[in-house]
Amino acid sequence: MKLTHFIGRACIGLVAAMAAQNAVADLALAQKSGCTVCHSVDAAIVGPAYKDVAAKYKGDAAAAGTLAAKVKAGGVGVWGQIPMPPNVAVSEADIKTLVTWILSL
Repeated sequence: MKLTHFIGRACIGLVAAMAAQNAVADLALAQKSGCTVCHSVDAAIVGPAYKDVAAKYKGDAAAAGTLAAKVKAGGVGVWGQIPMPPNVAVSEADIKTLVTWILSL
């Protein structure tokens, strides 16, 4: 019983460590892609904080597609009248990774 408990706790720790590593990698991708010029995880800068975006779209099954399209094409009006420029230099795969990460916050 103790070995099973130990293995279970070790697995939980490993999953937590992997999630933290992915979060750091995804933040680095956001920085590399230029997203953090206007956004941060916790506070609004020019655009909304990523945690605010995640909260706004929580439970919305279409959120990932909606946000990916907004990241790619740009937009205005959801968070005020300051436009978000299109991100044509960011690959579709990177946009999907970023949106998935943002929605996980």
